[in-house]
Amino acid sequence: MTAPVFVVERMPTGPEFVLDGPEGRHAVSVRRLEPGEDVVLTDGLGHWAEGVVRSAEGKDRLTVTGIGTVHEEPEPAPRITVVQALPKGDRGELAVETMTETGVDAIVPWQAARCITQWKGDRGAKSLAKWRSTAREAGKQSRRVRFPEVAGAMTTKQVAALLAGADFAGVLHEDRDHDSTPLATAELPATGSVVLVVGPEGGVSPQELTAFAEAGARPYRLGRSVLRTSTAGTAATALLLGRTGRWG
Repeated sequence: MTAPVFVVERMPTGPEFVLDGPEGRHAVSVRRLEPGEDVVLTDGLGHWAEGVVRSAEGKDRLTVTGIGTVHEEPEPAPRITVVQALPKGDRGELAVETMTETGVDAIVPWQAARCITQWKGDRGAKSLAKWRSTAREAGKQSRRVRFPEVAGAMTTKQVAALLAGADFAGVLHEDRDHDSTPLATAELPATGSVVLVVGPEGGVSPQELTAFAEAGARPYRLGRSVLRTSTAGTAATALLLGRTGRWG
């Protein structure tokens, strides 16, 4: 089993480090780590280092020793971003969690026209904080050292601008009558950026499809079945990771 991952604000500069606060509490009181066990420390931005537990004190203080070289994981290529229309209830956090575990690089919440959920004022700020916290925790759980970025919620106009700057831009669209291409056969770049839009349960509106088409994003489909908005991004990410060789 791989060593558990803990997040630090700054990477250690010496051979010994004290992990305290919420991460220390999780290590000592939840994971109940003991001397001699291996751990990985990361800033979530691609930097990481291995260490060994020397001691655990109280409920939230873990001393890690034997810390060697701080490594840096290379930037992924191509970089995969999923624009996720806001799902209902807690299915947004589910989407973020599974996409993070799968390996997505960035997630963009999208206030689509047919979204029932609305991110406004304090509710919007709290929802965004939940998505970011979910990405962080899922990144740790899946032993990642480069966590996905979760952007602030975007409008359709902002999403179109993001698509226009991508090396590959697509919209997952479930309409059987629409002229969509299987994502499994799309020509993908070896480097650069891939941006894929996942619409809401009610589908992407004709006006949104037009705006995205003008930005260079064609419609694509995953398969014969229609996935929920909270699972489509994960399935698409897995397909893209396999096709681009990042899962090779």
